[in-house]
Amino acid sequence: MLQDKADDHIKGSVDWFTIALYFILIICGWLSIYGSSYDYEHATSIFDLASRSGKQLIWIGTSLVMAFVLLKLDSKVYDVFAYFIYLFFILLLLVPIIMGPEIKGSRSWIIITNDIRLQPAEFAKFAVSLALARYISRFNFMISKRKDFATVIGIILIPMLLILMQNETGSALVYVAFTLMLYREGLPGIFLFLGLAAVVLFVVGLKYSQIDMGLISLGEFISIILVIISSALLIAVYSKKRSSVPILIITFGAGLFVAAAIPALIGFHVNWGLVAIVGLAALVIYLIVLARQQWSKIYLWVIVFIIGSFSFVASTNYLFNDILQPHQQMRIKVTLGMEDDLAGAGYNVNQSKIAIGSGGFLGKGFLEGTQTKLKYVPEQDTDFIFCTVGEEQGFVGAIVVLLLFLTLILRLIYLSERQRETFGRVYGYCVACVFLWHVAINIGMVIGLTPVIGIPLPFFSYGGSSLWGFTLLLFVFLRIDMKRKRR
Repeated sequence: MLQDKADDHIKGSVDWFTIALYFILIICGWLSIYGSSYDYEHATSIFDLASRSGKQLIWIGTSLVMAFVLLKLDSKVYDVFAYFIYLFFILLLLVPIIMGPEIKGSRSWIIITNDIRLQPAEFAKFAVSLALARYISRFNFMISKRKDFATVIGIILIPMLLILMQNETGSALVYVAFTLMLYREGLPGIFLFLGLAAVVLFVVGLKYSQIDMGLISLGEFISIILVIISSALLIAVYSKKRSSVPILIITFGAGLFVAAAIPALIGFHVNWGLVAIVGLAALVIYLIVLARQQWSKIYLWVIVFIIGSFSFVASTNYLFNDILQPHQQMRIKVTLGMEDDLAGAGYNVNQSKIAIGSGGFLGKGFLEGTQTKLKYVPEQDTDFIFCTVGEEQGFVGAIVVLLLFLTLILRLIYLSERQRETFGRVYGYCVACVFLWHVAINIGMVIGLTPVIGIPLPFFSYGGSSLWGFTLLLFVFLRIDMKRKRR
């Protein structure tokens, strides 16, 4: 279906600034792939179709054709067929699970030929974005309605679960990015707080789980203190009748009383684990009293938060040891500094940091990176492509790349906000969140701030599925934006 007559001319309606950013990023990515795969002994041209850069050039060419076709299609296609597109890609995600070959421990690829294989998870992000935009743009949609909230979460969770069944944890975690869009559409901030709290409690509880404090570990002790402080802040924010000061006084007062009374009365050293538990119990009892006095649900919800948080912290070791796979456990340990394993799980990150650090301020120059040329960094033209930028272009080059991505994301947010229809705004925010998540996690992974989960850097990492997926996401939004501008 071709576009309507009002959009016959792309030149006057498309956002050329975003397209310019797109071209700059794919060219920088192409040069980085050539630099990371260049071999001094068997030097090839950047245009050699048998090399990695040559193959990427083919993917770039096909992506440009795809972009042009997407801009020429009628924008109504994406709205009308959103659910059908979503269903199609959900079914496509089942194909690798049923008949896909196992590659590096996962079944996530559809083999077309020996040289061409596609990863449905990269394209499913586009389908989820369309489905979310279509559903949220309904006339009577409200995120506060249980049915609407459950449906939106279901749209996100279904592909996540299927990708987890492919044993692609990193690709599945990308879909968490869609929850960021929900805050623009009215999702209460408490959900973001709970998510961040879960991450912090998991990290603290795990990192210090081996240090005993009597009854509980140091990780559990710190987590209890954080839960107490968080509970006081929640009450201060959501309760107009009560400040957090009395809660903190009563809670820590009870703990300090135990700390002082036990040695004086019984004559043995203070058990700080018991102190923390007594303080937490005193807080729960106090909140129960307040809930009965004021008939307020806020205190009951805070009690639920306390019990849930304590249970989550207590189950951290079970989640880590019995749910996660051994290689995932080791990657988390390396990231948290619990293990070094420089010859195993920590090797990639350690070599990547060496490569980036060796680049200095201005870098070693194009094709002059020794770490990458000598192949010290595994996956250096895919997941760890950013280390090539850091080594060859240095701190300045890395900052320029980050600024390019930041400019693109901010531009997408700006375009999303100027949409006249909810469908375009929601889809635009989905695209921006996906880009933000990929850039933050990939670069964090390369410099050792996040675990190695194997997700590509947009427009830089080698691969057709990745480049096609990001091009599809971006240019569908530009086509939707064209409709708004031509009205």
